Amino acid sequence: MATALLVIDMQNFFAPMVTSSLPNVLQLIAHFRSHNLPVIFTQHGHSDEELTPPFRNMLVKKWGPDNSVRIGTKDWELIPSIRDLVRDDFPVVPKNTYDGFLGTPLSELLVKAGVEKIAVCGVMTDCCCDTTARAAFNRGFDTCLVGDACGTTNAVQHERGLAVFEYAYGDIVSTDDVLKSVQG
Repeated sequence: MATALLVIDMQNFFAPMVTSSLPNVLQLIAHFRSHNLPVIFTQHGHSDEELTPPFRNMLVKKWGPDNSVRIGTKDWELIPSIRDLVRDDFPVVPKNTYDGFLGTPLSELLVKAGVEKIAVCGVMTDCCCDTTARAAFNRGFDTCLVGDACGTTNAVQHERGLAVFEYAYGDIVSTDDVLKSVQG
């Protein structure tokens, strides 16, 4: 059973939210790569059109254009230590919603790679990580969130996001759990 690592939105805009979890994300990437397992990155962003009224994208409508990530800006770029790990074997999946599957080729990439299990890490625990992990579950993937490799605005939101996911969708695991259980 092939397992993939989904690294969600590790971008400059969100960097302050992942200062404590970034080392775990980097460790997970190295582990998956050393076992020749898929590592897929997502990158959240909005086009100039989406950031111009009338707002048709619900995230832009909710957060406003000043609190949204504009494609092509420094905020949109992947955190340098993450960007340096992107490889050509799996493209970075662009997205403009919380859900990494909606309107993207993510599902096809996973199926083509023979993936049945998914470990999700990145940012934000309670938004993009949770929504993408739920979408994976709903598509029939055995899915877990790596709790100590996710980050969000504060500890309360982080814990709430993990609790809701664990209740209805999948396991919350640690980086150590993944390192011990996921082999090539």
